[in-house]
Amino acid sequence: MKPERLSHARRKEQTRERLYGAARTMFLEKGFAATSVEDIVEAAGYTRGAFYSNFRSKQDLLVELLRRDAEEAQAGLRAIFQEKGTTELARARMIAHFVRSCSEHECFPLWVEAYLLARRDSAFQEHVHALRHETLLQVSAHIQTLLTESDNALPLRADALALGFVSLFEGMQLVSLCYPQSATEPLNQAVLAEFASSVLYRQSTEKTPPIRSHECRTVENR
Repeated sequence: MKPERLSHARRKEQTRERLYGAARTMFLEKGFAATSVEDIVEAAGYTRGAFYSNFRSKQDLLVELLRRDAEEAQAGLRAIFQEKGTTELARARMIAHFVRSCSEHECFPLWVEAYLLARRDSAFQEHVHALRHETLLQVSAHIQTLLTESDNALPLRADALALGFVSLFEGMQLVSLCYPQSATEPLNQAVLAEFASSVLYRQSTEKTPPIRSHECRTVENR
């Protein structure tokens, strides 16, 4: 029996996936800046022509890798809130999710490089900011849901709390990356749990106005 002959579209998809896999491995091993297009195509078993028929540049490929990573993280967070249970359980699952990510987020070094690169490249900056903005919107929406269901009031706007929570989380990831012996999982869990308990679940007599989605970018860029 002859092997199935792949269509042009299927072959192109396979090529892109192999380039993604090779780039991800090389970026994590050598760093984005130190990895050349030649490194990627050699690891994937292709030529420079195959690379440039699928991607405009290394940055183009990096953006796609970051987009996939962001979508995976967002899907994991959505799954938490789709599970049945009380708001307390949802909060505990959310904290556990972020604690695991501190030690298991393999692509975080790529985000660090991307943030630094974005400071010097305005076009690339737009892509990175758009990905982070989507994450902030999702976290903000979940915070609003948690507070609405528990009838607690927001001490700050949901978008501001999302910015604070994501920034705290990214800072903890950076510390875990640089000082893994001091930033232990129990410590990370304690910090995130305290933040959630003292800020997200603080009782108040006044309700904060609901979040309007377009305003999350305004808070982020202040």
